[in-house]
Amino acid sequence: MELSDLMEKVYTLLTLYGLRVVSAIAIVVIGRWVAKGITRIIERLMLKRKVDETLVSFVSNLGYVAMLAFVIIAALNKLGIQTASFIAVVGAAGLAIGLALQGSLSNFAAGILMIIFRPFKVGDYIEGAGVAGTVEAIQIFTTQLKTPDNKTVIIPNSKISSDNIVNYSTKGTRRVELVFGIAYDDDIDKARQIIMDIIEKDERVFKDPEPIVVLSELADSSVNLTMRAWSKSGDHWNIFFDTTEKVKKAFDAQGITIPFPQRDVHIYEHKTDHIGETYSLDSNQ
Repeated sequence: MELSDLMEKVYTLLTLYGLRVVSAIAIVVIGRWVAKGITRIIERLMLKRKVDETLVSFVSNLGYVAMLAFVIIAALNKLGIQTASFIAVVGAAGLAIGLALQGSLSNFAAGILMIIFRPFKVGDYIEGAGVAGTVEAIQIFTTQLKTPDNKTVIIPNSKISSDNIVNYSTKGTRRVELVFGIAYDDDIDKARQIIMDIIEKDERVFKDPEPIVVLSELADSSVNLTMRAWSKSGDHWNIFFDTTEKVKKAFDAQGITIPFPQRDVHIYEHKTDHIGETYSLDSNQ
């Protein structure tokens, strides 16, 4: 083959495919630049609306990958490569992966919804999926809690989102409620005043709403007085434990009895005409 013939064939190939290659490269370069620009715009808009940073990062990365895949398919199509079969293969693979990871995808969807609607945030004390603790991390697939005894609990997002969620930190205040039982022979007004004196001296307890002590129940073995007082959420348990101890000590000092459940058994003797004696047993609570 002569050099002139070879050059002519090279020129023909360049004429036919050179512009396509240049166009494909231009599509990839420009498309990548545009995808990055759109991703930055999405990030700024989401951060401006105070969307969780985890969701911002995930959405921006997912959007960039999707746009980049579209750019690559467009470039391949420009080169004359049939992309229909390629898209079908990718779609079939995606379906197979989706079926295999069905549980993980449900956790993923639940994580996205929790990040968007924010039923709780990091640092909140919540109860959900049968576990109570402080939220340490909200991730795409799982939520991490720290229990009061310093254990780490990792809960799948689909499980926690499908159950009732109790958020104790949302309002910032909580009501402390304690029930104290006294004997039926004890002075109700005296016991009430002892409890009120203790709770009113506690600076952690709010004056408004005003704390109250009411007679709530005439139980089987005791007369029950219920104390209700409001405080900051962070002071709830300290007030609960401190007040319980102080009331017990004050009751002991003032002669107020805290009864325990008991049963009185009465035995009655019945004489009959038959030989021997029979006894009936009558037990009263």
